[in-house]
Amino acid sequence: MKNTSPYLDQAFYEELQKLLEIFIKKHKDYGKENILDNGELGIIFRVNDKLRRLQNLAMKGDAAVNESSRDSWQDIAVYSVIALLLADGRFRDLVLDPKK
Repeated sequence: MKNTSPYLDQAFYEELQKLLEIFIKKHKDYGKENILDNGELGIIFRVNDKLRRLQNLAMKGDAAVNESSRDSWQDIAVYSVIALLLADGRFRDLVLDPKK
């Protein structure tokens, strides 16, 4: 889905929709245990890996070989929302909507 809105708030919402799609796909593959096993610290490590990758690409000026920089930024955003749900104590008990 390409952002088509001329408005910042609508473009932001469109990005959020993409992040939700990414989360659902990855959650179906990974489940919850990869997050619940290490909690917030595990998320911090995963986000740090993504940030280090972005830093390395930016400093070297190289093109990404596997996943794009955009993919890394999206992963960081998804991990951030997961961390918020985890901090609120909601991540463990919530399940995906079966209609998705």
